[in-house]
Amino acid sequence: MPESSFPLRLSRTCLRAGALFLLSVPPIAAIATTAPENGQPAIITGLGRVVDGDTLDVGDIRVRLEGIDAPETAQNCQTATGDVWPCGKVATAMMRKLAERQDVACDRTGTDRYHRTLATCFVDGVDIGEAMVRAGLAWAFVKYSTVYVAVEAEARKGNIGVWQGPAEAHWDFRHKEWQVAEVAAPKGCAIKGNVSSHGRIYHMPWDPWYDKVKMDERRGKRWFCSEGEAVAAGWRPAAAN
Repeated sequence: MPESSFPLRLSRTCLRAGALFLLSVPPIAAIATTAPENGQPAIITGLGRVVDGDTLDVGDIRVRLEGIDAPETAQNCQTATGDVWPCGKVATAMMRKLAERQDVACDRTGTDRYHRTLATCFVDGVDIGEAMVRAGLAWAFVKYSTVYVAVEAEARKGNIGVWQGPAEAHWDFRHKEWQVAEVAAPKGCAIKGNVSSHGRIYHMPWDPWYDKVKMDERRGKRWFCSEGEAVAAGWRPAAAN
């Protein structure tokens, strides 16, 4: 896959808040600059720890990148000749290249229904979400934002990443995996809540470890019908390997 060049782009909010200055502060924990109008963090900085192709922890705050949707870690894609390649794993690896153990500054835009912070995030001025879409390793999530539509069009035109062959959108992949899993799950509630030495972790049907988790409710494991239900019960999502 060809290397991509990523343009530098800072948002107006990041510039106003002096995000470049904040990046120079040792990020032992996430640092938040409070937005006076709603009491929520406007700028978050800290060391990045990648969860998957569109989610990362910045300090101790989980951030879902605004405006993009990356392939699931277990998802495969095709080349122009029909060869299969692990686009989900490549997307996660690209995110790690961009943000793992890096000083990250995020411009907060809201909170999703799973209580994750939604934000546009930067490393050394590079918009991480834009870089992922430009590399063809994420789709512009037009259901919620049109910010990266033009960038996606460039990647599509260049046959880069997922666009080098037939591309099954992330959300279609998840829908198919859920349909298969809910047949065997009680009452169609296909999310597995596992309990292990790593704590309470829930697995979606498209997670790499989903089939390896053996459910035994006598050991505290639970089935969930939605991610919101799992989070409310004290489980956290599985991280990509």
